[in-house]
This record gives sequence, structure tokens and C-alpha cells, in this order.
Amino acid sequence: MNIIIELLSYPFMQRAIICGIAISFCAAIVGVILVLKKYSMIGHGLGEVGFAALSLALVLNLPEMYVAIPIVIIASLIILLISQKKGASGDVTIALVSTAALAFGVIITSISKGFNIDVYNYMFGSVLSMTTTDVIISVVLSVLLIIVYLFFYHRLFMITYDEKYAKVCGISVTFYQFLISFITALVVVLGMKMMGTLLISSLIVLPAIIARKLTNSFKSMVILSVIVSIICFIFGLLFSFFLNLPTGACIVAVYIVSLVIAEIYKHIRI
Repeated sequence: MNIIIELLSYPFMQRAIICGIAISFCAAIVGVILVLKKYSMIGHGLGEVGFAALSLALVLNLPEMYVAIPIVIIASLIILLISQKKGASGDVTIALVSTAALAFGVIITSISKGFNIDVYNYMFGSVLSMTTTDVIISVVLSVLLIIVYLFFYHRLFMITYDEKYAKVCGISVTFYQFLISFITALVVVLGMKMMGTLLISSLIVLPAIIARKLTNSFKSMVILSVIVSIICFIFGLLFSFFLNLPTGACIVAVYIVSLVIAEIYKHIRI
């Protein structure tokens, strides 16, 4: 207990915990919709777009977030627009955009200074990189997401399970799809500092997958996904600190263990 109290006394750890809980909360909520709509890989795709955006920001010596946020948001909207075309597959679209972005990022990095410490941290995550600005943005995003989710809950539920029926009911499906894409892009950009561009998708997808194995109710799945996400983040952060290991990798490891436990529990319950 004394060690944990000492751990919480560090400003960088306080920022990491606040940011992590806020981002985990947002990622879990968005992840439920993405998993049920079979868009699980969009987090990974946008993470690679984020890598390209960060490489560009470093080369141009511009603030990373100011460059990454608009580029990732635009990429998410492009993926959505292409996927809505007849005959276009969401997975194929994500693969094309993410591969192109990764190649672009590597080229930019190679012709500049190479893989410096900033790019490395964004690829694999770094708790030490969290700033006060990140805390403010993460908390504000969480509050806004709660308001949006509560206000549009029934419409998001209908769009997630049956878009055709939602259209018949007069719901603007396109608007809510763009809203989901916009929020997903923000979550990816904010989570890249903590999880890294290569692991950010796990923060979005795994809590929803674990929750889905334990419940069939949409409402219960959302609640359980949030609980799992926050708990796994806290344990992953603690393991990272005590074992001196990368934070993002430790969080993913905790997710995987939780997924195995959920799978075993599911079979035992049946």
C-alpha cells in the first residue's frame, strides 16, 4: 500500500492515471459499436494514419496534436465514405488507407532524421509523455461522450444493430456514422501517446470483445466493457511501473489474460 501511495505521488503518474481512465472509458464505449458493426480494425488503421501524421509533424516541427487530430479525423471520414460505396468492403478500405499511411510515415521518417525518440514513443507508447493538456482534453472528451451517448443512446443502438430499420424510422444514419468516426479518431489520437500507434486498437477492441463473451445485452455490454477497460488499464499501468516494462504492452497483456478468463468462464457457465 505504501508503494502504491508513493506511486500516486508522482505528477507524471497522476496524469497517466487520469488520462488513461478517461481514454479507456471513451475507447470502451466506442469499441462496443465498432465491434458489433464489424469495424474492429478501424482503430489499427487510424493508428497507422496517426503514425504518418506524427512523422509529418516532427519533420515540419509543428505541434503533434494539431497535425494528427485533423489528419486522423479526415482519414476516418474517408474510410467511412469509401465503405459506404456499393461493393466496397470496410476491411479492405481500412487495409488500403492504413498501409498507405504507414508507408508514407516511414518514407517521411527515413528522409528526415530517422526513428528518433519521439517517433519511437508514439509507436509503442510512453507514460512519461502525458501532459496537462492531454489530461484536460481527455476529461473534456469523456464528458462530451457521456452526454452524446446518453442523449442519442436509442438511436445509436438502432444504428448499431439494424441500419435499414433506423432509416425507416427517419434516423439520419449517415450523421451518426460520421459522429462515431469522429469520436473514434479523437480516441485514437489521444490514446496514441499512452498505448502507441501499434497497440491503440487493442484499447478499443478488446474490452468490447471480453464484454461480448459475458453478456448479450447491448446496455450490459457497454457497462461491462467500460469496467473491464478501466480495470485492465489500472493493472497494466501498475505492472508496467513495478516491472519496468512498456505500459502499452502490459495493458494489452492484462487484456489477453482477461480474455482467456472470460472465455473459460463462458464455457463453464454453458
